[in-house]
Amino acid sequence: MAAKAKGRGLIAKGLLAHGQKLSRGLNPGSIMRCADNTGARKLRLVQVNGYKSRLRRYPSATVGDKVTVSVRQGAPDMRKKIFQAVIVRQRKSFRRIDGVWVQFEENAAVIITPEGEMKGSEIRGPVAREAAERWPRIASASSIIV
Repeated sequence: MAAKAKGRGLIAKGLLAHGQKLSRGLNPGSIMRCADNTGARKLRLVQVNGYKSRLRRYPSATVGDKVTVSVRQGAPDMRKKIFQAVIVRQRKSFRRIDGVWVQFEENAAVIITPEGEMKGSEIRGPVAREAAERWPRIASASSIIV
């Protein structure tokens, strides 16, 4: 019983892996728009959390991944600080299981706390369904899920 409860907790926090393979469109150094109302405007991807790959291959991220970002533009109290974030949109097209190809106009992320809660209270713009399924808190705060 305890193992099932622990598994549900991990699903709620968004820590379990994807159900499908998605095209990874964001490398370290990529600039993203901040899609929430925390005061940050531009984010730079620093690191992809939990990325497993081959030796000397750069880590890459896709929609729904938890990443470490630094704030490049925004409120003075947010600038030059490191935060955790979840990617909600990417420009690189990715294919869903039903055969539909999805692509957004920009790369965007939402800043979260280390526990997985959103730092802001609202999300501007659409959110990919993959990110909404993996992060329930982001799904409840988003107005448009594509």
